[in-house]
Amino acid sequence: MTKNTWLQFWNERYTKPEYAYGTAPNVFLKEQLEQLEKKGTILFGAEGEGRNAVYAAQMGWTVSAFDISEAGREKALQLAKKKEVQIDYQVGELPDLQFEAAPFDAIALIYAHFPPALQSSYHRLLDTHLRIGGYIIFEAFGKNHLPYRMQNPKVGGPADLAMLFSVEKLKSDFKNYNIHLLREEVIVLDEGSKHIGKGSVVRFVGQKMEKTN
Repeated sequence: MTKNTWLQFWNERYTKPEYAYGTAPNVFLKEQLEQLEKKGTILFGAEGEGRNAVYAAQMGWTVSAFDISEAGREKALQLAKKKEVQIDYQVGELPDLQFEAAPFDAIALIYAHFPPALQSSYHRLLDTHLRIGGYIIFEAFGKNHLPYRMQNPKVGGPADLAMLFSVEKLKSDFKNYNIHLLREEVIVLDEGSKHIGKGSVVRFVGQKMEKTN
């Protein structure tokens, strides 16, 4: 899929009146944010229509977000206005966006399925935007997800195996992290109309450590 085709896909999805993945936060993200004692700054990658960013803002976090879809940003800002919170939402490719080096206390990647050729480089770049001691909170479809998608297309997720994640991939991309949780597991999703049913996901919570080399 070309860059323009990818962008068109998401803009078409987000232009529809409904929120494709609902307006409630992702369950795993909600659980993890509730466990963090300090509410500081947080960055959401591939944030789409803003359900998770808006929830974090409601909790008292200072929220930044990015996505390639202008339609997604518009929906996110509408939701933020409805919930009476503010989020800083930028549109574009991550390397071109203006985020200061290492200001964030947390980075949330919830179904941030970047193109395969960019995944590792984006993860490394995001790492530079996280302070030492900060947290990565990650949930996305895993390598074992395709049979669930074939059985039930409503569960969503990429059809390309290369876009799916593995435990080994996360270990490799986030080497300088104290792993609090990292596993692939089968869950039941109920998020809008595009994440409905049983699927296999990789969940990761890591705390950034000083590099040893």
